[in-house]
Amino acid sequence: MRAKISYVITAAVLVFYFVLVGSRGVMLIQTGTLITVTFGVAVLILPVIGLWFLWKNTQFVRRANALAAELDAEGGLPVDELKRTPGGRIDRDSADEVFARRKAETEAAPDDWRSWFRLAVAYHDARDTPRARKAMQRAIALHDGRTIEA
Repeated sequence: MRAKISYVITAAVLVFYFVLVGSRGVMLIQTGTLITVTFGVAVLILPVIGLWFLWKNTQFVRRANALAAELDAEGGLPVDELKRTPGGRIDRDSADEVFARRKAETEAAPDDWRSWFRLAVAYHDARDTPRARKAMQRAIALHDGRTIEA
């Protein structure tokens, strides 16, 4: 729940910032000179890109959470079997061991979104965020009946 609150607060701050920057862009355009209109358009591009990124990221998180809820209802969420250091960090060898099992599971069932979801969790535990995100995107696409490039 704490993560959701943090996400909502961060998103709200970003939207406020985008509105503030966008209003400055509009003010520059209203000035009417070639330079200010050019700068105004450039300034307006930033909030548009930011809003698009925020929207896509929010969609991704919502879809991933929906898959987690569905997998939880089926009793298929991966069990946290990772060893931890005295400080609470995940032991790297333990994460590698679980990752190897998840990877083999996914290779055995490459069209199963559940195995891709569990592989995404294993990538995340191994601190490989880019691959975790790609694996989760694959899980979402398979769940939705879409295919994506490897």
